[in-house]
Amino acid sequence: MRHRVKTNKLSRYASHRKALLKNLAREVFEHGSIITTTAKAKAVRPLVEKILTKAKEAKTTDNKDRSVALRRQINRYFNDRKFTNKVVDEIAPVFENRNSGYTRILKIGFRRGDAAESSLLQLVENIEKKENEEEK
Repeated sequence: MRHRVKTNKLSRYASHRKALLKNLAREVFEHGSIITTTAKAKAVRPLVEKILTKAKEAKTTDNKDRSVALRRQINRYFNDRKFTNKVVDEIAPVFENRNSGYTRILKIGFRRGDAAESSLLQLVENIEKKENEEEK
């Protein structure tokens, strides 16, 4: 029985899967959106949401020790302090008024080579900002 088993294995062994998810999460934060398979997008979405929630708390908390601890937890996924600081200081404030639902998955069709279902995983606020700028 699969009670309380959340992880989609993505046909990979554990260390390969963890590396894949970390790389996908990093790309989402770097570019704002990525095109990948639907299964991978659904697997990386909770990771991106958790990282953003920690980043928001690290930015808004007054407790310096808590902020440092949260930045270190975020840094476990990226192994890059500069990028961690970018996520906390630049990306997290954009989502300060949103409690959850930082990402959206849009299905965009099937890949040409192997007919795998492709999806666009994107950060919601970045898209809404761009749309507002285009209207002005």
